[in-house]
Amino acid sequence: MNDLLTGKIIAAAYKVYNSLGFGFLEKVYENALVIELRKNPLAVSQQIPLTVIYDEQVVGDYAADLMVENEVIVEIKSIVKLTTKHEAQLVNYLTATKNDIGLLINFGPEGVEVKRKYRVYRPKAD
Repeated sequence: MNDLLTGKIIAAAYKVYNSLGFGFLEKVYENALVIELRKNPLAVSQQIPLTVIYDEQVVGDYAADLMVENEVIVEIKSIVKLTTKHEAQLVNYLTATKNDIGLLINFGPEGVEVKRKYRVYRPKAD
């Protein structure tokens, strides 16, 4: 898992929040984060299409907000508080893409809230 890469993404999110504050739509934060990440320079793609297959049939189509360096999925929220529903959404995106790491970033009223999620269980380091 690339902790250096996720650290850069989180730092960029704080920079965006410090400039914009709370209250914009998610798309505003997404676009601003893309600008900030590309300054680093990191490869970033937006609105990555995801297809869920069951029994060899498509049962759902979604879009992940960002893919950074083809390694980290970033899901962006701009809400009062993250819930387990939002965390489950990111885990499902990891499962669908077979990517191992994702970041759930909320640009909330109290500041930036970040949750790291892994497709394969990884205990917290001490």
